[in-house]
Amino acid sequence: MLQSTSVRSLRAIPRLNGRRLASHGPVHNEPTGFLFGEKPPAPGQKRSKESWENIWYVGMYGSMIVAAIGLYYKPDTSIQTWALAEAKRRMEERGEQYKYEPGVPPPASQ
Repeated sequence: MLQSTSVRSLRAIPRLNGRRLASHGPVHNEPTGFLFGEKPPAPGQKRSKESWENIWYVGMYGSMIVAAIGLYYKPDTSIQTWALAEAKRRMEERGEQYKYEPGVPPPASQ
């Protein structure tokens, strides 16, 4: 009984036969063979820019330059840098040298 009711309910679902109606019908641009669907200008004429193109160039490349400058001047927050500075500070407090110099004998141990 349960199986027959589920089969009946599946048959009641309308089939769309592969059509999708949520996008308000089929809309697409036919391929023209031109790059970005733009026809090349006639010989001797320049391509006219659209109003948004300069804004895009300034925004895109300007943000890349700002990001590069920001990364170049980013503070060094690595654990190795902190550990080296901390080791130098502690060794100077004890009176030891933090740089190895081959001609200087090590301090005498007590």
